[in-house]
Amino acid sequence: MKPLLASRPVLWFLFLFNLVVATVAPFAIDGAQSILTCVGLGVVSLGAGVSLLRTRRTRA
Repeated sequence: MKPLLASRPVLWFLFLFNLVVATVAPFAIDGAQSILTCVGLGVVSLGAGVSLLRTRRTRA
C-alpha cells in the first residue's frame, strides 16, 4: 500500500482534490464542521504537497 500512496499520480490527486474540497467546504457546510473539514483536508493537502516536493528534489 505504501508504494501506491507514494506514487506521483496519487500524490497529485490527494493534493489537488483535498485542496479543492478544503476551499469549497466553508460554502457548502455551516458551523464548526466546516472549519474542522477545512483544517483536516488542508493538512492532508499540505502533506501531499510536501511529499511531491521531496520526491522532486531527490530525483534531480
